Amino acid sequence: MYKIRIILDTKKDVIRTILVDDQLNLEVLHLTIAKSFGFGGQEMASFYNTDDEWNQGEEIPLFNMEEVGEGISMQKCILNKTLPKENNKLIYVYDFLNLWTFYLEVIEISEEIKEDLPQIILTVGEVPSEAPEKEFVIEKLDDGFGDDGNIDNEFDDFDDFDYNEY
Repeated sequence: MYKIRIILDTKKDVIRTILVDDQLNLEVLHLTIAKSFGFGGQEMASFYNTDDEWNQGEEIPLFNMEEVGEGISMQKCILNKTLPKENNKLIYVYDFLNLWTFYLEVIEISEEIKEDLPQIILTVGEVPSEAPEKEFVIEKLDDGFGDDGNIDNEFDDFDDFDYNEY
């Protein structure tokens, strides 16, 4: 049995702690999390592997996104194989139009067997009516066009070119 803490990325604390069977797949975990926060579970979602600093890693999508062959999906990922140790973490993004973002951490793994799983054992805070706005910051890369970023000056000679001759 796994005890997992899920924190919604909002300004106010919105936390759920759930108990789940260690043999369930991530698709069932996705539905459990969505319902524990009051969502229907019908929207697209993905889990992302992460390190201890919550840096987003490889995506685990709801469905196999490979054009050919067997790609990774939530249905194929079993909880005890994906998160084998206490303190393992995942990022969960629900509803790609609103980007509800959650941080999951395994806080306890036990051999205890319970019949009535999944189960919410702690609820803190209320889910806001709208998802918080996400700000994506992109590092400025050197594009090779100099410091001013104006490429027009480098191609002024083409303005005088008569394309109708050809």
